[in-house]
Amino acid sequence: MKKSWLSFVLGIVICAYSCSAKARAPLEQFYIQNIRIEGNIRIERETILSQIDLKMEQNHTHEELDRALKNLYATGFFADASLRVDGSTLVIQVKENPIVSQIQFEGNDKLSDDILKAELQLRPRQIYTLSRLRNDTQRIQDLYRLKGHFAAVVTPEIIKRDQNRVDVVFNIKEGNPTIVRRIFFIGNKKFDHSKLESTIQTKETRWYRFFTSDDNYDPDRLAYDRELLRKFYLEHGYADFQVKSAVAELTPDQKEFFITFTLQEGERYKFGKIDVKTSLKKIDLNALRKVITFSSDDWYSSKDVEKTISALTDALGNMGYAFVDVQPDIVKDEKSRLLQVTFHIQEGPRVYVNKIRIFQNDRTDDEVIRREMRFYEGDAFNTAILKDSEKRIKDLGFFKKVTINKKPGSAPDLVDLDVQVEEERTGELSFGAGFSTADGPLVDAKFAEHNFRGKGQDLRVGLTLAKRRQEYDIGFTEPYFMNRELTAGFDIYRVTRTRFQDAPYDQQINGLSFHLGYQLSEYVSQVWGYRIQTDNVNHIRQNASRYVREQAGNKLVSAVSQEISYDRRDSKVNPTMGYVIGFGNDLAGLGGNISFLKNQIRGAWYYPVFDDTVIEVRGRYGIMFGLGRKTRIADRYILGGESLRGFESGGVSPRDTKTLDPLGGQQFYTAGVEMTFPIGLPNELGVKGAFFSDVGSIWQSKERGSTVFDKPSLRVSVGGGLRWKSPMGPIKIDFAQAVLKEKVDRTQLVLFGFSSRF
Repeated sequence: MKKSWLSFVLGIVICAYSCSAKARAPLEQFYIQNIRIEGNIRIERETILSQIDLKMEQNHTHEELDRALKNLYATGFFADASLRVDGSTLVIQVKENPIVSQIQFEGNDKLSDDILKAELQLRPRQIYTLSRLRNDTQRIQDLYRLKGHFAAVVTPEIIKRDQNRVDVVFNIKEGNPTIVRRIFFIGNKKFDHSKLESTIQTKETRWYRFFTSDDNYDPDRLAYDRELLRKFYLEHGYADFQVKSAVAELTPDQKEFFITFTLQEGERYKFGKIDVKTSLKKIDLNALRKVITFSSDDWYSSKDVEKTISALTDALGNMGYAFVDVQPDIVKDEKSRLLQVTFHIQEGPRVYVNKIRIFQNDRTDDEVIRREMRFYEGDAFNTAILKDSEKRIKDLGFFKKVTINKKPGSAPDLVDLDVQVEEERTGELSFGAGFSTADGPLVDAKFAEHNFRGKGQDLRVGLTLAKRRQEYDIGFTEPYFMNRELTAGFDIYRVTRTRFQDAPYDQQINGLSFHLGYQLSEYVSQVWGYRIQTDNVNHIRQNASRYVREQAGNKLVSAVSQEISYDRRDSKVNPTMGYVIGFGNDLAGLGGNISFLKNQIRGAWYYPVFDDTVIEVRGRYGIMFGLGRKTRIADRYILGGESLRGFESGGVSPRDTKTLDPLGGQQFYTAGVEMTFPIGLPNELGVKGAFFSDVGSIWQSKERGSTVFDKPSLRVSVGGGLRWKSPMGPIKIDFAQAVLKEKVDRTQLVLFGFSSRF
């Protein structure tokens, strides 16, 4: 028994000694007298020695040898490497990685070569490694996923060249974009599916969405959609709203996505008590309370709160407080479902504009944008002025999108302004068409470049062709004449009318005009003009009215004009709110043989009734006087066309009832109301409907006789139409019916207009 135990203990001791000896074996040292490197071509000996950290004529261990081998692989220089000890010589055998000669892409259409190359680790004349190739392949795959091409396949191909060089070719099968087949909303009780889908940017795929990519899946867009839903519900009073989840599921064939939004709407709140408070002295709080855009017991809307903050900031700026901070304090009463809102006004930090930087204006000169800024570098920063600057840049009409972002400057009291723009096509090729009972089809075409040479200049050429009318016009406008806020330009025109609108004569007009405009204040502008033209009336029909026969001959018109306007619209390009009023005069008689004075006043008011529904009310009145001589028919007013829909251009006028020749009038008025609204089609189509009614009258031809019809009779028309912001350009179609007219009037049922930008 004792022998057995002794044998067992002795076995354990022997085993432990053996294992210990084996563990110590790698720590055995060996002496390196020389280092020989084999297989290196480009990589110098000194570079390799600096990486292995092994010294000649020193003792080293196998552990140090393993570490040196790892260091060689870590450099990325070598496809293979080995270290062995031959006597007292360390032999390093390496196989160098090749050099990238060139990188090519095949099959890519959606992403350009430049975009793909910018994302790669591999570069020409740099070392090729398999890990870099794998990373670059995955990166290209990820880029296509971001573009919605989840079925894209990227296959790398390596082509070996001489001198250990390789060409890298990425073969790309882009496939079709991965579309969004269906969008589901779970938990929505207050708004239906169509309303919520119109709120978000991602759309379900439809046949008519070939002009957009909104029905392609984009994970970044999905995150933006969550914010759009939150904003929508807050604007409609649902202060507790949450998007619990937004899940996108890809079908097994990787061609379609199904997206599910899970919502928690919560209850709808109203505004409770509303107040304005401040610690600043000499501020009229009662005056500030009047600018609040909502009242107690109104449904809560975050948009109304934002509008009030803007209105308060503007009002304080007008009071001379440039540095203020308006913060809303909103207290929720869940029991009564009321939100108490208090606007706290406090003095903000004094901040000044440091730098103004402009981005993404590939075509438009910096100066064109910079001169619309109401700031100069070094000015005191003001939020109201910032918004006004953004509006002025938008009103240029050169950009799809304009955003001005504030960034911290080089000091705490400095702010940088980054102006981000997205260029719009400013070239315009427009076509207009119509049909009148007198002249049949009418077609006009106009070429215009509203941002000529990227300097904001306006160049235009117009042509109108009809059965009995031809008009030619060329014009140019410089918006900042002599580097000042002066708008200056000229027009050269020629008009030929052959029995136009059943007129009993032919007429030819050749003229030249100049104009100069400027701002009198922020909202008030004035434009002066001068024109000189020859006007030849000839080939008068034998049975024409005697009043018309008196017009025969060649006349010279020399006239000066002016118009002053007050504009408080939210946008000059696409107004939805505000008003504009204008008053103008046209005086002829500064030379030439025609004398008259025309006076005209106009106005328009815009009001948003609902989202995307706008009412426009407009009116115009004109009166004309002959200065010591009788006015000509050609110089008097006529109505119709755009000025009075339902009647052809010139279709409303005093007339000779015997010959039905128009005589023109020295007084007129027109008024109209129009409502544009969505018609239920998806918003991205840009189609809206319109209902309108126009009224007007014209009289006082100053002609006398039993056959002269000259009464201030009221004309009324009603109609509807379509407004389509098509991908080719805006299209407008109006159908109007004259419901109150005179027998001598000429009507027109359809008015059509189209323009295309390039």
